[in-house]
Amino acid sequence: MKKISIKTISLVALVFGVGAGTPAFATEGYFMNGVGAASKALAGADVANAHNALASANNPAGILGAGDVLEVGVSLFSPKRGFTGTTAPMAGAFTPNGEVTSGQDYFPVPAFGYVRQLDASSAISLAAYGNGGMNTTYGDVFPRNVGFPCSGVFCGGKSGVSLNQLYVSGTYARRLNDQISIGISPTYVLQAFKASGLGAFAGVSSSPANMTNRNYDWSSGFGVRLGAEIALSDNFRIGAVFQPKINMSEFDAYAGLFADHGDFDIPANYSLGLAMDASDNLTLMLGYRHISYSDVNSVGNSGQTPLPFGAANGPGFGWDDVDTVKFGMEYKASDAWTWRAGISSNNNPIGPEDVTLNILAPGVVELHVTGGFAHDMGNGNAIEAAFMYAPEAKVRGIEVTPQGPNPSQTIELNMHQFEATISWVHKFGN
Repeated sequence: MKKISIKTISLVALVFGVGAGTPAFATEGYFMNGVGAASKALAGADVANAHNALASANNPAGILGAGDVLEVGVSLFSPKRGFTGTTAPMAGAFTPNGEVTSGQDYFPVPAFGYVRQLDASSAISLAAYGNGGMNTTYGDVFPRNVGFPCSGVFCGGKSGVSLNQLYVSGTYARRLNDQISIGISPTYVLQAFKASGLGAFAGVSSSPANMTNRNYDWSSGFGVRLGAEIALSDNFRIGAVFQPKINMSEFDAYAGLFADHGDFDIPANYSLGLAMDASDNLTLMLGYRHISYSDVNSVGNSGQTPLPFGAANGPGFGWDDVDTVKFGMEYKASDAWTWRAGISSNNNPIGPEDVTLNILAPGVVELHVTGGFAHDMGNGNAIEAAFMYAPEAKVRGIEVTPQGPNPSQTIELNMHQFEATISWVHKFGN
């Protein structure tokens, strides 16, 4: 293992990076609440304590405390999502009456990270991972409502969306003095998207031929993540991370769906964190993250914006910004075993006025309970695991058809989630 080359590491990153684009539905809106087994087990609260092979995804400055380390892992993510339609007696409705659930409930999401310490004050890393996405798959259901004798959720047969995001980042971190460390992660992002079953909206689209059923289209862009960690004392640290909005190339095949002619940028986000070593074996962590969904028109604009879909500043999914508070704790029970637990709470980005279009993206969960462990097997090898449960959350509002609001039909979105993560970690030189 000591002779693994950078070329080999890069090849493994590419293979896992391609897999990291597997469609999934993330947790804080469509962002993952942590990357890597350690961060996931802590509910992403490790902003000031991210010292592992995937630290660059959580705080680039954290790679300085990781050592020379490799992590290869995979998460099995299971979002249970759908909606319930309730139609007034003898009334018509555009969307189905009754309970409708999305298919395709299990998604593997790989992650890869490698860190190398250059000297006592600097380190580099390479990482590839999925950090977001959304997926719904609805069958060819019949609405069974008066006035809309059609099939499919949106009267267009089988419907749904799939958004996959792959992040590949290289990181450089440097310790400025005994208290302050900083890190920078230039990041390449690749997105794939497809939508189906939305033909009923073609009449209110600026480009009807580029709205639905176009299979996958691709979008890419470059951005940066900046991080800092400051040791205020021997046992107290603060951390901060900022990622500006990443301007992505347009989804040309969906220029009639997404606002600004197919634009779907990565929203700006920032995190703050505290970490306190309560004892030699116990570390407590507190974190906060803000995601600016409202600054991306295709996500943040209301679905009832009085412009055609795909137009400049046109309709979107109506998502509000998401604010998340996180708490985590890590207990080193012995040289072989470390235990982790966490909890996070965020606001739901979807309001009652935008439930109809968000049948495609019901990202309404608000609470995540997490746990996990690391087991040192000797010779530099360890197995790390994480588990997450997000209880069911719901949002209810009236239906909005391509012709306007329909108070005779109410839609209640629902989602709950499970996730299990397993990683192999190797520390070089042990």
